[in-house]
Amino acid sequence: MQLSSRTAIVTGAGGGLGRSHALLLARLGAGVVVNDMNEEAARKVADEIVAAGGEAIPFAASVTDEAGVAEMVGQAMARWGRIDILVNNAGILRDKSFAKMSIEDFRQVVDVHLMGAVVCSKAVWEIMREQRYGRIVMTTSSSGLYGNFGQSNYGAAKMALVGLMQTLSIEGEKYSIRVNCLAPTAATAMTDGLLEPAALAELLPERVSDGLLALVGDEAPSRTILCAGAGHFAAANVTLTEGVQIANDDNAPEAVVAAWPQIRDRAGEIVPAYGFTQLEREVASATAQKARRTAHG
Repeated sequence: MQLSSRTAIVTGAGGGLGRSHALLLARLGAGVVVNDMNEEAARKVADEIVAAGGEAIPFAASVTDEAGVAEMVGQAMARWGRIDILVNNAGILRDKSFAKMSIEDFRQVVDVHLMGAVVCSKAVWEIMREQRYGRIVMTTSSSGLYGNFGQSNYGAAKMALVGLMQTLSIEGEKYSIRVNCLAPTAATAMTDGLLEPAALAELLPERVSDGLLALVGDEAPSRTILCAGAGHFAAANVTLTEGVQIANDDNAPEAVVAAWPQIRDRAGEIVPAYGFTQLEREVASATAQKARRTAHG
């Protein structure tokens, strides 16, 4: 019962991965707000939690509905007096090649995945700051991290969530708000028809949710991207190579082309602590080059 004093909101929890997350958090002792657009589905999962001896309330609302999300947060505060965990899981698919995709399909996916996570995170942010404790999980995807044919909208939204996580983890650090990403692979309604039956049998949502405690517990890290599926867990990182300093002269464009293998060489690459790491290193490299030139006359 590691989460017995905690309250959690799980979006898109009426089925699939969200349901699995909600059931796990409740089993670990958390009071859970089961959010879904489908009121019946949300209530069914909440009832399942209560029947097992846990605490849960359902709440039907789109994560893009600011007023609805605010009301959901208000109900959670009225019931438990705090919100410790937010799992931004809600999402949709509108898969098509970019050539065939409408702007509306692109915008709708970005709105639900990215802006839905923004709306929900914003709704709990001040609460977490005031109580000086919070755990937020963004649901990213390998389609965002590495790309996937037919998912330009989904991939763009999912990689944007990584950027949101990176910044919120920095801003929340002094308030003990830890923000991480989960990149799941699971057999859900969103993957129906995409995978072979043998693969689906391995990709149980529960085997992804097993990694959730590590991201929301008291000892949770921050700025981690946890990739999970079929009981396999790995961490993904956004890295920066050592790179090359190019002289500022008329031959610079050609020099960049010539140095391309060295620019991309991953030996000695780092995971930057924050965005300005790139800028700081670039300025330091340019300054060092000027110093060398001055020293050599």
